Amino acid sequence: MPLKLVLRPGEKLIVNGAVLGVGDHPVSLFFYNKVNFLRGREILKEENCDTIEKKLYFIIQLIYIFPEDAELNLIKFGIILEEARLSQPSENSIFDEIQALVQTGNYYRALKICRKLFPAESSASGGDGAEKPAKAPVVVTKVRRRPLLNQPE
Repeated sequence: MPLKLVLRPGEKLIVNGAVLGVGDHPVSLFFYNKVNFLRGREILKEENCDTIEKKLYFIIQLIYIFPEDAELNLIKFGIILEEARLSQPSENSIFDEIQALVQTGNYYRALKICRKLFPAESSASGGDGAEKPAKAPVVVTKVRRRPLLNQPE
C-alpha cells in the first residue's frame, strides 16, 4: 500500500535529500517504495537551533535526510544526547526512547518524539508575563563530504 502525502500550494518537501516545491495547486504524492522525507513544517533550519532539544532534533534530521553522512552525525548525536540528558534529567525516559529509535534506524519516529521536548514558544497574547533569561545559541554544523580535487604535485 503506497504512502500518500497531500501538500498545500507553496509547501516544500525534502525527499531523499532533494528539496521539492509545490506550485499554485494542491498536490497528492504517492510513494510506492521506502523514501526518507520531511514536510516543510517538520524541517528545522540550522539557524533556529537555539536549545539543546532543537540541536538534538537537527542532528537526527541530518542523519535521516543525509544517510551518506550518518556515521559522523551518529557520533555527534551521541554527544548531543548526553548533553541533553544532563540538561534535563527528568526527561531521561524520552531520551532513552529517542536513542532506541535512532539505533534501530527509525529516525522519523525519533524526530516526532524529540519535537515534544521543544519548549513552548511564548505567544504575544498569552503567558504569565514573566520573561525567561535568554539561552546562549547552540551551534550545529552540517558536515558534507567534498570530492577531492586533483592537487598539484
